[in-house]
Parts: sequence; structure tokens; C-alpha cells
Amino acid sequence: MAFECRGKTSWPELLGVQKAVAKATVERENPYVTDVEIVLEGTIVPADLVPVCTRVRIWVDESGIVTRVPVVG
Repeated sequence: MAFECRGKTSWPELLGVQKAVAKATVERENPYVTDVEIVLEGTIVPADLVPVCTRVRIWVDESGIVTRVPVVG
């Protein structure tokens, strides 16, 4: 069975932008996302066995610049 999340699920246009702008964009463009996490590169986070459709992790460098494409999951 395929697992699909509702709404926009990927934001490649946010690479290289400031974390606050990225967070606001994700929250505005997908109302089903209720948990936007800002994560510093190098931080260890637990792996999930199934996608979490309400969460987006935004990976940033020490300057707060987005370093990976934010995705739902």
C-alpha cells in the first residue's frame, strides 16, 4: 500500500534561504503540517519507520541557511 501525505510535500525553492522564511513558507503552503522543526546540520535525529505527514524538518547551517530540500516526513 502506498502512503501519501496531503498537500505540498517538498520545497526545493527554499534551498539557500533563511530558516525563518523557510518555516513560514512551509506553514503557509501546507496547512496539514503542524510541526516544523529547525535542525542544525550534524544533529542526530531518530529515523521513522513510516512518514510523519504533519512534520517537516528544515536542515540549516550555523548561519541559519537551509542546506537540504525540506520535505514532509
